[in-house]
Amino acid sequence: MTTRHIEFEALHNFRDLGGYPALGGRSVRWGLLHRSDSLGKLTSAADLERLRALGVRTVIDLRYDWEIAAKGRVPHVDGLEYHNLSIEHRPYDQASIDPALDPWRYLADRFAEVAEDGVEEIRRTLDVIIDAEAPAVFHCASGKDRTGLIAALVLTLLGVSEDDIAADFALTERATPHLIADWHAAHPGRTLGWPGYGRAPEAVIRLALADLAARHGSVEAYLTGPVGLDRARIDALRARLLTD
Repeated sequence: MTTRHIEFEALHNFRDLGGYPALGGRSVRWGLLHRSDSLGKLTSAADLERLRALGVRTVIDLRYDWEIAAKGRVPHVDGLEYHNLSIEHRPYDQASIDPALDPWRYLADRFAEVAEDGVEEIRRTLDVIIDAEAPAVFHCASGKDRTGLIAALVLTLLGVSEDDIAADFALTERATPHLIADWHAAHPGRTLGWPGYGRAPEAVIRLALADLAARHGSVEAYLTGPVGLDRARIDALRARLLTD
């Protein structure tokens, strides 16, 4: 039986993007593309063996270089290809967001900034996914926002419905208690004042996708326009990640 949520000792949000109904009656292949929280937390032999057993040979780290310096990256393993592509260019501290703000609109506005500022890194991320010859995983810190945006863009190109994209995004809610616990462990003495911390309701990604469509005509038009994917690259992504 294929499992979407894959258990690790140190990770809370590692999952397979396979199985979703997609373009032309096909579906997304299982076992080829994964999303996760930070692989910098992989320190145990058991966790590294689990990653190896999944066949993962390509890791895309969407974090800032200073996040990696502070928290670490996936361990160096023979045969593992590592790419650091920071798609976000305007850092912000979610723990200190004003609780009076609409949390989901606030996050969607940050997604819009990433989509605007990060077109070069987003394109390179998609190219790495397209060209990978073995299973790949992309991640940020919590596997929620930056990771969620990339997942939504990939699934859109594969013809997955917005309802399924939103449902996939919201699966991070299963990890929210762990993400909050991790924050408290990392920030003793600080108060977590923002009630949206660690949350990933469907509303966030629906707003973000609607914003892209409003600005560019459609999400795919954003990807073929500012991001610069041509039809051949989109076809290559579909050939790699969709069932026959």
